[in-house]
Amino acid sequence: MRFERVAEDNKGGLGETVRVVIHALLIAFVIRTFLFQPFNIPSGSMKETLLVGDYLFVSKFSYGYSKYSFPFSPNLFEGRIMGSVPNRGDVVVFRLPREPDVDYIKRVIGLPGDRIQMIGGQVHINGTAVPRERIDDFMDNEDGRQVRTRRYRETLPNGVSYTTLDLYENGFYDNTPVYEVPQGHVFVMGDNRDNSTDSRVLSQVGPIPLDHLIGRAQVLFFSIEEGERAWAFWRWPWSIRWTRFGTLVR
Repeated sequence: MRFERVAEDNKGGLGETVRVVIHALLIAFVIRTFLFQPFNIPSGSMKETLLVGDYLFVSKFSYGYSKYSFPFSPNLFEGRIMGSVPNRGDVVVFRLPREPDVDYIKRVIGLPGDRIQMIGGQVHINGTAVPRERIDDFMDNEDGRQVRTRRYRETLPNGVSYTTLDLYENGFYDNTPVYEVPQGHVFVMGDNRDNSTDSRVLSQVGPIPLDHLIGRAQVLFFSIEEGERAWAFWRWPWSIRWTRFGTLVR
């Protein structure tokens, strides 16, 4: 009798463990689908705001939901549910229009109906130059050597301020024609202006349909030095960027 009772207790404990695991997976699925989804930064197009090796949470509810908000992008409905237009300066994750299975992250510069142009490396919105101020250089580590890059503080018409990098004088997209942002679209750019494939490159990105937005970048929860592997936990004391934990994305 005693052994039978022990067997029953073990069986009940196993069942409870399975239920807890299933509930945890369901909660994680709901959070990832409707609230927050983790992403990592694989390229330097958003330096210095976001660095290679940053891991961040993106709020899925910020601009409503489209088919791209859900795993496997099911065709359950058209357009967006509870949709809203991003603010200028928001850092957004979106699906690339020409490759809908590819995620990009950039900053919103232009809204529907805007006219955007680059003149001498400076953004112009509807014919007015966006103010930018030269600040101290950005110091980056490339192949073990320190590299200086010109850095500016740019302030959009709504007061949102952030830093941009200027790698080259008269870069390829420092002077552009006027881009007219279609209705239902936004114009996005990387903060690392000479190292970003963004809405200025019509053949690859162009203006982004609102339906392709996944969400707004909110907060960093992990960051590791470029070239390091996140799973190499034995190197964490030296490879992790501890000061970036909990940093808000602005």
